[in-house]
Amino acid sequence: MIIGVLNQKGGVGKTTIAINLAAVFAMAWSSARQREPLCPVIGMAKPTLHRDLPAVAADYDTVVIDGAPRVNDLGRAAIMASDLVLIPVQPSPLDFWATSDIAGLIAEAQQFKPDLRAVIVMNRKVVNTAIGRDVTTAMAGYGFQVLPVMVHQRVAFAEAMAAGLTVLETAPGSDATLEIRRLAAALAPMAQREAA
Repeated sequence: MIIGVLNQKGGVGKTTIAINLAAVFAMAWSSARQREPLCPVIGMAKPTLHRDLPAVAADYDTVVIDGAPRVNDLGRAAIMASDLVLIPVQPSPLDFWATSDIAGLIAEAQQFKPDLRAVIVMNRKVVNTAIGRDVTTAMAGYGFQVLPVMVHQRVAFAEAMAAGLTVLETAPGSDATLEIRRLAAALAPMAQREAA
């Protein structure tokens, strides 16, 4: 399954989610490593991604695309390359409004790829606040499932990135790691449906 972590708005945490999510999937298959990369990383930032990626992805069970912001040919290609689009959204009205751009692109792509699915995950929510409750309800208006899992704003993510690692490596028992694992678990049934 190819999961595109995409949103046309910058700063919503696409890269943080993509890297840590890929680590969860990689660790499911490899319990020991000697500081080698958890998973291969390939740069394919080109508008032919949807045509080029399937050949590269053929040898892998799960591929995670870290999407770039902005509506452009690369964004469209990433959507077309994906089986599932995971849309990280921060709990703010600005993010809600910006999500309409990617929702439109996904609807456009579904005309050519009817099995394309999309889900929304609330990301960078501030711990112990009610902010985001109204936005979560409003997001359901786009017709995409809003996952019950939320990823909170946590220092552990920034510290892991600064070390060039994932939270699974730098803080394996942390709330940040638990949330990423929960996110992967929420996506797992969708991956199983894809494989069936």
